[in-house]
Amino acid sequence: MEAYTEFAQVYDRFMDNVPYEAWCEGISKILTEHGISEGLVLDLGCGTGMMTRLLRQKGYDMIGVDASAEMLEIARNHPDEGILYLQQDMRAFELYGTVRAVICICDSLNYLLEEKEIEDTFRLVNNYLDPKGVFLFDFNTVYKYKEVMGDTVIAEDRGECSFIWDNFYYEEERINEYDLTLFIQEDASEDLYRRYQETHYQRGYTLEEMKELVERSGLVFEAAYDAVTHEEPTEKSERIYIVARESGK
Repeated sequence: MEAYTEFAQVYDRFMDNVPYEAWCEGISKILTEHGISEGLVLDLGCGTGMMTRLLRQKGYDMIGVDASAEMLEIARNHPDEGILYLQQDMRAFELYGTVRAVICICDSLNYLLEEKEIEDTFRLVNNYLDPKGVFLFDFNTVYKYKEVMGDTVIAEDRGECSFIWDNFYYEEERINEYDLTLFIQEDASEDLYRRYQETHYQRGYTLEEMKELVERSGLVFEAAYDAVTHEEPTEKSERIYIVARESGK
């Protein structure tokens, strides 16, 4: 079943505890340290455009790419801030020219279940980056799926909508299956809710695998950080940021 269809309409409500502003500060700091304080930036897997808009407010000219028409519809419903949104698969995205930087966060890359898909995406990123341009992305680790999320159930009730999120971790394939059940209120006067279901799949990767894929794609690996501590990743890091750059055209 296709992911991020009905979930799109309530995604931002359930993600309101995500520290997007703090993430944006960290991203803009890294970009500035690499000499990128303005110019064209691509948000790959932009979803509803939360980070895209925050970076636009920082002064960057933004492009948002996402495969979900429903998520992009939410993004486009926000006041026009001069952001170009494109519905494209990150494994085969196309731009009109190069950009100064590409970001890909919120574990979007974990939805790519084969190393070849990651490599193909990284090659496209390298192709569309300006010379010495920066690629900043995050990913969830094998440790997170196996030891933290695997075979757990998450549930939340927000009144007008609620969800049940069942996780099933397949250790051999290192794939986490999310079975998401949504209850979304349709008619407040009659207390009517409609039930929806989606299934999501994500694969865990190790830092060593991601570094190899970065280098195999032609990008140059520069640094890796634990997403929480901002220090060097450890074997118990759940989410890792990687900074890479274009290798020279």
